[in-house]
Amino acid sequence: MKRKQRTEILINGSPEVAISLSRDIMNRYNVVVIEEPNHGLVMVKVRETAQQSLFYLGEVLVTECKVQIEGAIGVGLIKGDDPEKAYALAVIDAAYAAGLKETKEWSSILQAESDLIAIGRAAFQAKVLQTKVDFETMDTD
Repeated sequence: MKRKQRTEILINGSPEVAISLSRDIMNRYNVVVIEEPNHGLVMVKVRETAQQSLFYLGEVLVTECKVQIEGAIGVGLIKGDDPEKAYALAVIDAAYAAGLKETKEWSSILQAESDLIAIGRAAFQAKVLQTKVDFETMDTD
């Protein structure tokens, strides 16, 4: 599983998954905090569709953290104010970067969480589609 996909699952999934995986690593390895969870602002870049030009829409508050495990650095970055999750993401990222044996067992956990996210999104989409108006079949008498 690629880093981007793994991170999206951990961010969009249940917070307990990220916390649980990071605690597994924290209990077995020495985690060195390089940068405590802190707040920052990130510029949001958007592509204007008509002329295909890029512009900055505004700023988003993020919480970021950096840790080191077994010489490998991990970064956790999450939208909003969530220092615990930023730290957990950094620990998980460092665990993968270090190639720790525990990460091999996480594939099935992450895949199950991905499936739950997909089910939740499908249910939300179904609710949205219930409110959709079909103007072709609307009676205009």
